[in-house]
Amino acid sequence: MMIKIYTVSFFGHRYIEQDAEIESRLDRLLHELITQKEYVDFLIGRDGEFDMIASAAIRRAVSNYGYGNTHLTLVLPYMKADFRNNEKSFLEYYDEVEICEKSAEAHPKSAILIRNQSMIDRSDLVICCISHKSGGAYKTVQYAKKKGKRILNITEEI
Repeated sequence: MMIKIYTVSFFGHRYIEQDAEIESRLDRLLHELITQKEYVDFLIGRDGEFDMIASAAIRRAVSNYGYGNTHLTLVLPYMKADFRNNEKSFLEYYDEVEICEKSAEAHPKSAILIRNQSMIDRSDLVICCISHKSGGAYKTVQYAKKKGKRILNITEEI
């Protein structure tokens, strides 16, 4: 019997407001995903406040529910000095760190968008924290819409 892997990616603006409310919504959403899906693969970057809040919420949920049905993957757009210099601590925090092949070969200015699109292509669900219609996170969610992905914007109810 094959395990059904449900892949979720996270995107948001570099700076966010109302982070306590965002965290609370993420906690509820992650509880639902972890308890209702057979196996959840979380894909995340590390390029802004939302990424850090989402990573912490995932780690908290995994610790709280202890289902053993999750995998947290940090997807880097290219080899970053921060990772190279702190690989051990990254690998202690994330289950896996991968470097997106497509974006690693691209110009650094376009690498993050290419990495984001690659993450979208792999995802069943896109969780975003988008409050204005500009920037890389907004462009990424527009790409997800074009691809017909299920999108949950956790700022829409605030």
